[in-house]
Amino acid sequence: MGDHDSGLALTRAVHDRAAEHRLDEAWLAAAWTAPESRVLVVERGNVHWTDAGGPALVLVAPRDAPDGERYFLGVDPDGTAYFAVSADALPERPDAQTGHLYTLGSVLGERDAGLLVHAFGLENWHRTHGFCARCGQPSEAVAAGHVRKCTVCGTEHFPRTDPAVIMLVVDPAGRALLGRQPSWPEKMFSTLAGFVEPGESLRQAVVREVAEEAGVRVADVTYVDSQPWPFPSSLMLGFHATSVDDHIDVDGTEIAEARWFTRDELRAATEAGEVKLPGPISISRHLIELWYGEKFPEDVTGTIRRN
Repeated sequence: MGDHDSGLALTRAVHDRAAEHRLDEAWLAAAWTAPESRVLVVERGNVHWTDAGGPALVLVAPRDAPDGERYFLGVDPDGTAYFAVSADALPERPDAQTGHLYTLGSVLGERDAGLLVHAFGLENWHRTHGFCARCGQPSEAVAAGHVRKCTVCGTEHFPRTDPAVIMLVVDPAGRALLGRQPSWPEKMFSTLAGFVEPGESLRQAVVREVAEEAGVRVADVTYVDSQPWPFPSSLMLGFHATSVDDHIDVDGTEIAEARWFTRDELRAATEAGEVKLPGPISISRHLIELWYGEKFPEDVTGTIRRN
């Protein structure tokens, strides 16, 4: 089983989420006015960052934050409190660049990567869940941004997380199965993936998805690691799996093409530019590199965002 030191870009959080403070209005008010507290301003996943001394988020004092819905993210080991503010637009900052979690997640330090993935996940959920799923009336953010409560019936709603399995399948000869979705560029290949269905175990989901997408029968399934993937709200659960044989029969809908690769074949294909792989921010790249035995250079990265 994987651990927190796996190196996955979006699992490197070091801040304490300090959930015990989310209902403590007096503590939150004091933390918001503390001069050492810091705020990350987020606008539809976009943030300010600077490359001075290495890529880092631009964090501002609470007094300098714009108006907007406020989320408490947690505290760091020295007690500094961190918040996020969801803004309609990022303030003008000539000293900073604008970036997004997808492009910044793999280059930021541990603290900033953790704060950004937390803030982005909350902001996206709040923006898309403004009404009660029970009665349809407006809801409001409570619990420091980690719950929405209906203003009419009082029903509480919690951030949505969609579990999805993502797996590198290896055949009896040790070759890895990679596939390409119809919407991807022709050279773009990745691992197979799919959402877990109601009443289904993770192992069952792996077996079903591989069979549906590629017509491959899976025998052994081994958990590797997990990674939040808030595009918009997934939790990717990574597996290695072993197929019964090397038969492939793609569905043509979710997967347009699938191929078995030896390590030498994949190296040659990426070096020749015939195959592009998912970016280093993704758990799919991690699963492929675990099988391959080393990391691929950055220039083999394609342009998809799925896994």
